[in-house]
Amino acid sequence: MSAAREMPVWRSLLFVPVNVERFLARAHERGADGIILDLEDSVSPAEKENARRLLPAAVERLRKNGRSDVLVRINQPLELAVRDLEAAVLPGVASILVTKAEGVSHLRLLDELVARLEEKRGLPVGGIRFNGLIETPGAVARAQEIARATPRLVALSLGAEDYATAIGGRPTEEVLLMPKQLVVQAAYSAGLMAMGTIGTLADFSDLEAYARMVRRSRDFGFVGASCIHPAQVPVLNAGFSPTPEEIAEAERIVAADREAAAQGRGSFQLDGKMIDIPIVRRAEAVLARARAIAARSAR
Repeated sequence: MSAAREMPVWRSLLFVPVNVERFLARAHERGADGIILDLEDSVSPAEKENARRLLPAAVERLRKNGRSDVLVRINQPLELAVRDLEAAVLPGVASILVTKAEGVSHLRLLDELVARLEEKRGLPVGGIRFNGLIETPGAVARAQEIARATPRLVALSLGAEDYATAIGGRPTEEVLLMPKQLVVQAAYSAGLMAMGTIGTLADFSDLEAYARMVRRSRDFGFVGASCIHPAQVPVLNAGFSPTPEEIAEAERIVAADREAAAQGRGSFQLDGKMIDIPIVRRAEAVLARARAIAARSAR
């Protein structure tokens, strides 16, 4: 159902605590595809109500000052989520990050709440999207169902720290490999974006190691990731974009495929390699991704 919808380009999503002015003031200058205004982990319980009050002004500032999409991460449990949504359903909010997405009923309930708020506030019903964060073993087991819970859902990701804590483990690449792959499979089976990285890196100052991890994550099917430091933004933007060499190769493959098709052939050789339909489709996807990124940059 989701495959026919146009997906946003969110290579980099920068977390910003909505109640910390020094982070918010320059968020629009960082070059991130999206700014996540956080109401959850980066905001203490005593500050959450204040953060909600600050949210409308923060959204409006980002709308006026930058090209980044605005997302809002809300809390669990439900009583906090409801108050967060009351504050977050605003003009200019592109998506809600649903933390600890537990199942179909959870997402559909939040969908209904958002729809009522959109209608009440004169916003297009269904215009605000959902990013689902899967953070427990039970939710991983239900990932395929969660991915199809609501048309609002455009992306899935695994909350590495919460998941590792829930299983009594540590968030190492080896521990996270299986659940992250399950989330990737669930996302693509429903036509959604898979967000995140295949591993974790505690030392975000090691940008070379971070870049290697991002490139590897792209090979696994991830299309973007969130980050907590502005220095990570250009690494994500580069790592989740096709390189000039990849674009040039994709153009050659697509051109050669057209020539082969004109001769009635479904496969052909290029540079000593056999090229058939899956490789051509992959090349077409590279070019479509490059066009989408270029269109975003030109906005």
